[in-house]
Amino acid sequence: MTGAPPSPTVETALNPKRWKAMPIIALAVSIIIMDATVVNVVLPVLIRDISLTASDAEWINSVYALVFASLLITLGRIGDIFGRRRLLIVGILIFGVASVLAAMSYSGTTLIAARLLQGVGGAMILPATLSTVNALFTGRERGIAFAIWGSTIGGMAAVGPVVGGWLTTSFTWRWAFLINIPIVLIVLIGALLWVPETKDANVERGVDIAGVVLSIAGLGGIVFGLIEGQRYGWGTTTAPLTIGGFSWTWSISPAPVALVLGTLTLTAFVLVQRARARAHKPALLDLSLLRIRSFRYGAIAALIVALGEFGMLFSLPLFLQGALGYSALDTGLLILALAIGTFLISGGTPQLTRRFGGRTVVRIGLFLEAVAITGLGLNISLTANGGALAAWLFLYGAGVGMATAQLTSVILFDVPVHQSGQASGLQSTVRQLGSALGIALLGTLLIVTLGVSTTDNLAAVPGLDASSQEQIVAIVRGSAGAAVPGLGATPGGQTVQAAAESAMVTATRITTLSAAAVILLGLLATIAMPAMRREDEDSSQV
Repeated sequence: MTGAPPSPTVETALNPKRWKAMPIIALAVSIIIMDATVVNVVLPVLIRDISLTASDAEWINSVYALVFASLLITLGRIGDIFGRRRLLIVGILIFGVASVLAAMSYSGTTLIAARLLQGVGGAMILPATLSTVNALFTGRERGIAFAIWGSTIGGMAAVGPVVGGWLTTSFTWRWAFLINIPIVLIVLIGALLWVPETKDANVERGVDIAGVVLSIAGLGGIVFGLIEGQRYGWGTTTAPLTIGGFSWTWSISPAPVALVLGTLTLTAFVLVQRARARAHKPALLDLSLLRIRSFRYGAIAALIVALGEFGMLFSLPLFLQGALGYSALDTGLLILALAIGTFLISGGTPQLTRRFGGRTVVRIGLFLEAVAITGLGLNISLTANGGALAAWLFLYGAGVGMATAQLTSVILFDVPVHQSGQASGLQSTVRQLGSALGIALLGTLLIVTLGVSTTDNLAAVPGLDASSQEQIVAIVRGSAGAAVPGLGATPGGQTVQAAAESAMVTATRITTLSAAAVILLGLLATIAMPAMRREDEDSSQV
């Protein structure tokens, strides 16, 4: 090893501040993951308070994940070149400003813009923390650090709804964003004091402008098409689209056009990346990473799993508040069972990994997730017992604690050190793309099914003319079910409310069971992942 070039990863692994840095890294991750899910439980209140449409509600969730997916690779590369701690500090500052803007919003447009800015800050924070962990820790320490990092993601995804529910019920939904400010200050101070600066001395410098533009445009087009299809139509245009001074005047809907253009743009992105690699020019995405079998199939599994997880977390709070009449706080407390399951299992995950291997632990976790979501879906009804729902969420949380905590480590296991920055960014991008697609696909499924089921149920209500039926269906669909509790306030409205609540049950059950099927697909994707031989050797020496 004497003549080998110095590796930033090996050198910084001995940094005495590495374990002091870990709580700050975990806290930084927690704030961006919490904000990805805190809105789920606040959405019904937002829909009523600032008159959001169903499409606005989906975009408030999806734009955050979409910006993550679009910028992670680019910003991860910037961190590798100019310093990951520097990127973390800039990102946490942007996130804090965006949180204040979100709290001050009085319309769907301003809140979506604030969430977009939060996504920019988050897209700086996530790759900075992941690459820092990869650089500071080696060997078994790295496995423990990744377990902490992954468990934080899984646990905070469930803590977000509790915090949001408590603040919304006890104070106002605006505090669900303002609560970020003290956390931002702690992370900022902690990063300056204890997080070492790390860079990748081997990374190619240079900017791939074409890659950045094509990746953002392609991902944006696909998610726009998926989310807005239910508003503008999947074939012909069903509603006018106006953006600034531009108006869509064609008979074909903009949604399928956006999907096609997005797909073509991403295809062009891949071709450009290949051409730049052949010409030995800096490329935004190193496609050679996909030749690594564990990385390739692990990334596919991560995308599919995120799609199922976030799609389920989008629909469940809407059902609890729209059909069962839960408050935002009650919803958050129920979902807390998920966080408890995650945190309890995370303590034993490193031991399980040493005994069975990371790949097996991931598979067990995904199997538990699929079983739990299936059980949850089958238990969804107007007489659903809160204890039973909490038990299934607890089991789901245990699965998340096993799968999420180890999937990152499994994905990056065979990636060479000099490619770890790009690999970290790409696997995070895949996860966030899965989150955006999950909200888009399963959110659209929820709303479409809700509309169809409400129409069917209202047809059996005596004395309700066709015009009134259409108006009620539009209200229920447009609010994603949040307006259902208010339908009973009018004379004879109890029958209409009951019909809408029954439709909410049907739509949520179908969406939840679909999420379980998606998780099972993610489990199947892990079958193609190779055994982690080096890890097995380490574990045999314990």
